[in-house]
Amino acid sequence: MNDQSDSGPHERVTPDALLHTGSGGEVTAEDLVLASGRDVTPQNLAWAERKLAAEGPAALDKMLP
Repeated sequence: MNDQSDSGPHERVTPDALLHTGSGGEVTAEDLVLASGRDVTPQNLAWAERKLAAEGPAALDKMLP
């Protein structure tokens, strides 16, 4: 088994494009619940719907890096 890797340490870093939002798609209440680390339940979906109504898609941006 070879202990040396062909890739440097920076090749294992997740690219920024995969870490940030900006897909241009519609943000759903389920997206917001999942980004918050909560379970998808009727109560959490209601919370997310209220948050989206108040803050719009920026609500998701505030939760992600």
